[in-house]
Amino acid sequence: MGKRVVSGMRPTGKLHLGHYIGVLKNWLKLQKEFEPFYFIADWHALSTKYDEGLNLRELSIQLAREWLAVGIDPTTVTLFRQSEVKEHAELYLLLNMITPISWLERNPTYKDTLSQPEYREKNNAGFLTYPVLQTADIILYDGELVPIGEDQRPHLELAREIIRRFHYLFKVKIFTEPKELLTETPRLTGLDGRKMSKSYNNAIYLEDTPDQIWEKVRRAITDPKRIKKSDPGTPEVCIVYQYHRNFSSVEEVAEIGENCRKGKIGCVQCKRWCAKNIEKVVGPIRERKEKISPAEVLEILEEGGRRAKEIAAAKMAQVNQIVLHQ
Repeated sequence: MGKRVVSGMRPTGKLHLGHYIGVLKNWLKLQKEFEPFYFIADWHALSTKYDEGLNLRELSIQLAREWLAVGIDPTTVTLFRQSEVKEHAELYLLLNMITPISWLERNPTYKDTLSQPEYREKNNAGFLTYPVLQTADIILYDGELVPIGEDQRPHLELAREIIRRFHYLFKVKIFTEPKELLTETPRLTGLDGRKMSKSYNNAIYLEDTPDQIWEKVRRAITDPKRIKKSDPGTPEVCIVYQYHRNFSSVEEVAEIGENCRKGKIGCVQCKRWCAKNIEKVVGPIRERKEKISPAEVLEILEEGGRRAKEIAAAKMAQVNQIVLHQ
């Protein structure tokens, strides 16, 4: 096996194309090259969704079904629920004891999120210490690589600082300092030009039917300066063209870009083409998901949880021997 990779996803609702492009396609590549641990971050979901009455068990099953439908292979990947491995909470508690509040408050993601009205009232302790739990998630398994986007680098650097502080305070090195595995894929924009999100009602989901995909692509924002089909366009400002670059072939993207600039293709034709190519990706995922039963998912998560628990328990035995002299 290659280096150990650790990554997780919160079970807060059904997955959309942004998740597929930004995370899952990368996970599929990593499972062929490394030893991945992909976990359902249900405790993390509570940091901002604690008041929404989420059925985290049901959401976790649905999330895992979609992972499996996309192609995540449980024979090579350890899949599990964070809350089923209590060592995550145990190590999180101990790391909180040594992590200065000032380190957490300077986290740019924390500050940026607090500036958003919907999160301003959710300035709870779990939200502030979110990166500490992330650190525990990674180092329990001696994660060597963590797939992240550029905007998440401060989180991983904070994790390394916490690790170094632990090693300094207890005069022993037992944790691996994880390195970032930067993803090359940018975020996929929503249909209205904003971040793709369920709350913005601008997402195409992996369970959407061909008709639903078409209805959504049909209303996507295009070049506002194009009034008639014959008007020369600027495809780089068009949301649909961005989708083509992710779901159409290189030859198709070149043809669409050239015809748009020359006013030889209309937006409706371009959108139908785009919707058809999105369905080529989403259709097989949707069909595979229907064949995966909740019972099968639970069995896979339980097996992955047993393996994760074995590794995490061994690491926590080391930690408690050092911290508590047990």
